[in-house]
Amino acid sequence: MLLDRPLPLNDETFARTIAESDVPVLVDFYADWCGPCKMMAPFVDEIARERQGQVLVAKLDTDRAQRTSAGFNIRSIPTTIVFKAGKEAGRLTGAVPKKGLEDLIGPA
Repeated sequence: MLLDRPLPLNDETFARTIAESDVPVLVDFYADWCGPCKMMAPFVDEIARERQGQVLVAKLDTDRAQRTSAGFNIRSIPTTIVFKAGKEAGRLTGAVPKKGLEDLIGPA
């Protein structure tokens, strides 16, 4: 599946998407009202475009997907988690530059 923009996830689609992906999944946990989330959004979009086919980039609105957010102990946004083989492989909390997101994902 080639996606050139982040895939929106919700409580119903999150677990299946993470479990069934053959590539690492970068999930941006965010909220529409969050200033730092808005600052980081262009970097998330760029990674989705540049790494399509290598990484699945997704976004989860923490206000609309509270069950999933609570299950991953999301207490501050933005929080970015990379999942590999369905398991959490790395996490960053707070707005980070594009390089920070790339480092979290790992080499292409």
